[in-house]
Order: sequence, then C-alpha cells, then structure tokens
Amino acid sequence: MNAGLIGGIAGGVIGVIGGAIGTWASIRAAEGPRERDFMVRCSIVAWIFAIIFLGLMFLLPSPWRYCLWVPYGILFPLGLITFNRTLQRIRQEEQEPTQKDSCDQ
Repeated sequence: MNAGLIGGIAGGVIGVIGGAIGTWASIRAAEGPRERDFMVRCSIVAWIFAIIFLGLMFLLPSPWRYCLWVPYGILFPLGLITFNRTLQRIRQEEQEPTQKDSCDQ
C-alpha cells in the first residue's frame, strides 16, 4: 500500500465518522417530536443520495462521471432551500400551541 491509498482510505473513514457525528448532533438538537422525525427522514435521504452519488462517481467512466455534478449543483441547493423552509414551518407550528396557552392564562 502506498501513502496515497492509505490517505484516501483514512480520509474516507474520517469523513464518514464526521458525517455520522453531524447526523447524530442534528437529530439530538431537534426541539420537538415532529422536528426530530423530520430530521431523521432527511438524514436517511441525504445518506442514501451521498452513497449513490459517490458510487456513481466510482463506477461511471471518466467523461460521464463529470456530468453528475450538473444535477448535483442544481438539486443540492434546491434540497437545502426546501429543507430549511420545511424545518422553519415545523418549528413555527410546534411553537403556536405554547404561545396560545400562555396567552389564555
């Protein structure tokens, strides 16, 4: 094994561990049950798409693998925008009953 292969494997393992820790922290930081369920669903979808993307990057021949960046560059920002809007809506909906209860007293 040469240094490049060892570095590639170590970098991949460190990246997966970092992603797992980030996923765990995001789910743990969820404020309510609906938000936690949403975070779990989004985490599963994100991990599946990351695995598919990386798998295709390794399996497709050289000119075609670069074409994967076009849908990635479009779908990733759209996914983030949708995720943030949905998360904000869930947070607002979870806070509404608390605000109404405190005003009724």
